[in-house]
Amino acid sequence: MKTYKVGIIGCTGMVGQRFATLLADHPWFEVSVLAASPRSAGKTYKEAIGSRWAMTVPMPEKLENMMVYDAANVEEVAEKADFVFCAVDMPKDQIRALEEAYAKAECPVVSNNSAHRGTADVPMIIPELNDSHMEVIASQRKRLGTKRGFIAVKSNCSLQSYVPALFPLSKWGITKSLVCTYQAISGAGKTFERWPEMVDNVIPYIGGEEEKSEKEPLKIWGKVENGVIVNATSPEITAQCLRVPVSDGHFAAVFCSFENKPSKEEIIETWNSFKGRPQELELPSAPKQFLHYFEEDNMPQANLHRGLEGGMAVSLGRLREDTQYDYKFVGLSHNTLRGAAGGAVLLAELLCAEGYMD
Repeated sequence: MKTYKVGIIGCTGMVGQRFATLLADHPWFEVSVLAASPRSAGKTYKEAIGSRWAMTVPMPEKLENMMVYDAANVEEVAEKADFVFCAVDMPKDQIRALEEAYAKAECPVVSNNSAHRGTADVPMIIPELNDSHMEVIASQRKRLGTKRGFIAVKSNCSLQSYVPALFPLSKWGITKSLVCTYQAISGAGKTFERWPEMVDNVIPYIGGEEEKSEKEPLKIWGKVENGVIVNATSPEITAQCLRVPVSDGHFAAVFCSFENKPSKEEIIETWNSFKGRPQELELPSAPKQFLHYFEEDNMPQANLHRGLEGGMAVSLGRLREDTQYDYKFVGLSHNTLRGAAGGAVLLAELLCAEGYMD
């Protein structure tokens, strides 16, 4: 595999910092440009971050003295990279415009943002689940008038804790699902030092999160028809989302019913043996086993399992029959790795391996 020059747009935020740590020693990708808001432009990455470095590992030395560019100077940034990762913190309409500007500058965008998740010809991909949605890129390029440029997005971070578990069970016809997510503070871009009111606290509201949790899975389950992704109409999903005092790791308590109810053993076997395109291709960031089921009643746990397989695997447990739904279980994923930057890096690897970045 050839080496690609990549940019990080929104490099100073928490997800941007996570991109920096994941890409610094990536076997395929070399960080060639960093960009952020005008207030960071012209500073070194170390100066731009200052005391706000939130990762548990040090800032990569090779990035410390790279100059940060103004992300709004699209042509200047785009010419330095084969493609860019985008994790900016801006109003949605501005993000949409910025990402389209990069795509139209023939610089593909792999986005962590939600702005284009509802755009019908922009694929929203969990690489193990719906890699076939990449085919819609050809239609998007026609709309944008580009040869190379396009936008691909990853889904909301909380989806990773339950959609990968439900998706392979679709063969039994999932009719409905109820999901309660318990989401770490890093999902808000915060640490306990910067958000002391979250210590010993639970906040039962995360803006926009419940709508995303209910609607985005239907795009992942959707099909490409006439150059757009047509959302599925089932399963029906209802969600409640809470912020909990955990640094990293989103939990989900999941209830689901089926047209043809499988056995508990069939479900666990399906999870443990499930593989997707990233595993077939042995992509650098792909977990060897995507879904791990734990038999112990008190597993999985955020502290113990959020980092499983480099934070790219999903941990599942407590599968049992329910009195109102067919089954209930819990899921756990690392929200800034699998759920954010890591999931975007894996998506970029898949796009490269399938020839979309050439």
